Amino acid sequence: MCFELDSVPPIPPISGGAPVRSEDVVLESADGTRVAAFAAFPDDGARVGVVVLPDVRGLYRFYEELALRFAERGYAAVAFDYFGRTAGVEKRDDDFPYRDHVAQTTPEGIEQDVRAAVDYLRSPAGGCETVFAVGFCFGGRNAWLATAGDHGLAGAVGFYGSTGERDGRPGPTARAAELQGPILALQAGDDANILPEHNAAFDAALTAAGVGHELVVYDGAPHSFFDRRYEDYAEQSADAWERTLAFLERHTPPA
Repeated sequence: MCFELDSVPPIPPISGGAPVRSEDVVLESADGTRVAAFAAFPDDGARVGVVVLPDVRGLYRFYEELALRFAERGYAAVAFDYFGRTAGVEKRDDDFPYRDHVAQTTPEGIEQDVRAAVDYLRSPAGGCETVFAVGFCFGGRNAWLATAGDHGLAGAVGFYGSTGERDGRPGPTARAAELQGPILALQAGDDANILPEHNAAFDAALTAAGVGHELVVYDGAPHSFFDRRYEDYAEQSADAWERTLAFLERHTPPA
């Protein structure tokens, strides 16, 4: 399973940190679809931005909080929703039938929505020169695939993303030669659906394709371990967050 609706990122707000600003925004994809999103920025702006790709539930509190945590650390962040084509841009309640809507998403639609988020971060409203993708579960998979989408991404981080075929469409392993690294994969060792052999095949495919990458497996951690409620996995969550921040810093070009 992915996150529950009461999940919270296992990242404490920075006490006394730099002020941030945030707002709900509506993006527009190339096909004219209006896409709900949440944007957060350091008050003094940022030259580096992060597109946050949620899990299968789309945009909800967890990802808004995550965008704020990025902004507190000096990054602009925009988390977007997948369901503009089928559910519009209005706020939703906890009973939203997300499975019905995620089944109607397409790789092409998601790529267009990623591009809208990237363009927003690079626009005068965002002010970013460098943009990364960071995704979770369904979003982890699509963050990696986004590096093949000619968006000019500086890299992609995926938390427990699936690597194989989905609904008859090839996944990151099969498309490894198309991906533009660097790639960071933060996988759960006790994942019922993403097995060790899947991670090994993804790692090998990226290596064979010459794609710069790091694949980390947290032994014993369940799918969606990156959650403040999972106190038993606080150490793994802290390590994954530090690796994410280090990845962004390491792959940001000098000013």
